[in-house]
Amino acid sequence: MEVEILARIQFAFTVAFHYIYPPLSIGLGLVIVLAEGAYLWTKKQVYEDLTRFLIKIFALIFGIGVATGIVMEFEFGTNWATYSRYVGDVFGSALAAEGIFAFALESGFLGVLLFGWNRVKSWVHFVAAIGVWLGSMFSAIWIVVANSWQQTPTGYHVVGEGMNARAEIIDFWAMVFNPSSIDRLTHVYLGAFLAGTFLVMSIMAYYILKQRHLDMAKKGFKISLVLATIASLAQLLSGHSSAEVVAEHQPAKLAAMEGHFEAEAPADLFILGWVDKESKETTGLALPGGLGFLLEGDFDADVTGLDAFPEDEQPSQVNAVFQFYHIMVAIGMLLIGLTLFASFQWWRGKLFEKKWLLKVFVFAVFLPQIANQVGWFTAEMGRQPWVVYGLLKTSDALSATVTANQVWFSLILFTLIYVALFGLFVYLLHRKIKHGPYTAEEMEQNNHQQITA
Repeated sequence: MEVEILARIQFAFTVAFHYIYPPLSIGLGLVIVLAEGAYLWTKKQVYEDLTRFLIKIFALIFGIGVATGIVMEFEFGTNWATYSRYVGDVFGSALAAEGIFAFALESGFLGVLLFGWNRVKSWVHFVAAIGVWLGSMFSAIWIVVANSWQQTPTGYHVVGEGMNARAEIIDFWAMVFNPSSIDRLTHVYLGAFLAGTFLVMSIMAYYILKQRHLDMAKKGFKISLVLATIASLAQLLSGHSSAEVVAEHQPAKLAAMEGHFEAEAPADLFILGWVDKESKETTGLALPGGLGFLLEGDFDADVTGLDAFPEDEQPSQVNAVFQFYHIMVAIGMLLIGLTLFASFQWWRGKLFEKKWLLKVFVFAVFLPQIANQVGWFTAEMGRQPWVVYGLLKTSDALSATVTANQVWFSLILFTLIYVALFGLFVYLLHRKIKHGPYTAEEMEQNNHQQITA
């Protein structure tokens, strides 16, 4: 197997595995803020129990997320040295901003969040919860900004020639507010809120079915359901806005997402289908002219297809891009339907009477995760063959000296380590869920230990 393919597989694997955890921490962090805010407002013990329990889950997710994220920075130097040299000025500033404005904030308040009970006042602990959540949000900003710059680069100029060429920032804020950054950041945030809230609803639905911690479980489920309903509906609008940006700035990607080949012609909006790149045909269930209607408000509007671009500037895996994109959309619509139906049952006063619905929510925790993953696959595979759109091709971004055997070795090693980490994560998460929130006796014992310490 070629070095380029192996290096892409390795990076895709490490990024995909790492991306399980940051969205969970962002979404879960918001639920923690609301739960502790409810405790400060009502002084009801059940909200403190909910907050304490969710913080235990958050700490586990945060720890695994940090451990799995370190590897990617080394891969930039080992496998993608030319890429690192080319975009170092851009990525360096973004990653520096993340360290200064995000990680320092998040890690600084995390100690107070984890160990501050009975050591600081309740409102101080609440501020720490907000600080940790905002830190995770700020971290996402700079990562998404750096990636969005690769999709729609602005605020730079290129110095040097050939292998010595590199992009330098000439307008930092133009780089930050590149044409796709706000839409993509909004889309990422909403996906993270869905991942975190569905995790909470899964755990709370499990408790309700088992008739354990009922008061806490019902309140945690309701808080998360409100957030999930709002986020799922907002995600529909965000997705449409993101598609418009892609149509304007990355038309080849949009053509691959919808399996549209004709250079300039009305394009169908596929609900599901299959793309044959060799014959340039897409078959399936579609709304004739629907893509033009969504983009231009006209069923007869022309949409740029893949034939408008040279063969070597088209995504190589068109069917994969098409399928990943449509899986993301399908899950998004399913989440809207699920949250609206549950909200309706809540309004009727029958939310927790329907055991089949609670069982669905127990397993629905996987849906936002799958949607987040295939959404990123769509964005990154649709950008190919460019690693920086229109400027640097992926094949030119590789390290000159890395060999296939070296990448194979590290890929196998990372796979074994990440499988072990995931197993540890599942084991510890299972233990925390089985244990549940602290009992009154455990809380009294912890309080005594903290006071005597």
